[in-house]
Amino acid sequence: MAAPERGPRERMVFSAAQLIRRDGAASTGMRDVAAHAEAPRGSLQHYFPGGKEQLVNEAVDWAGRYAAGRVARFLAALPEPTPSGLFTAMLRQWTDEYEAIGYGGGCPVAAATVDLAQSTASTREAATAAFRTWNAAVADALAGMGVPEARARPLATLMISTLEGAILIARAERDVRALTTVAEELGPLLDAAVSTGTDGSVPHPHAGR
Repeated sequence: MAAPERGPRERMVFSAAQLIRRDGAASTGMRDVAAHAEAPRGSLQHYFPGGKEQLVNEAVDWAGRYAAGRVARFLAALPEPTPSGLFTAMLRQWTDEYEAIGYGGGCPVAAATVDLAQSTASTREAATAAFRTWNAAVADALAGMGVPEARARPLATLMISTLEGAILIARAERDVRALTTVAEELGPLLDAAVSTGTDGSVPHPHAGR
């Protein structure tokens, strides 16, 4: 996740997300975030009067919007958008990372959910909203590729849930096997959900939109 030019506040939210995805929310301290963001410690209270809870929640929100935004970029890079192609691209983001730099990072939203959702209601709500944002982006992409809207949202949930589980297994095994397996097994099911016209043709992406 490359960081574009950001101000101190944005850098701290970004850094919080990176530390949470590596160490978990419970182990991520405010001072750690300030050091990672190369921001003055005094700026933490200024920008985040709600303390760590506010910072974690904003990092979770950032992560949800980041994941949703990636969907359009994945589609743009596909020569012919298909549900399986989108899912493979979502998975490849992680296989590329793990093969290049190791298995230290996971999803910030999942990490915050595991650590704090039971004890901190606002973080649970932030995680719920983040997953909904991501799910909506994937569902919209599926609908644009011809998946009936009644199935697009459930399949988006299936894709994200499967991805999150595969990430967890990959980190435990230190192997991308789970990620490549789910791409192979789920891809045909996703593509089979695309509706065909009366002539057997597949609607053009974004047709009628």
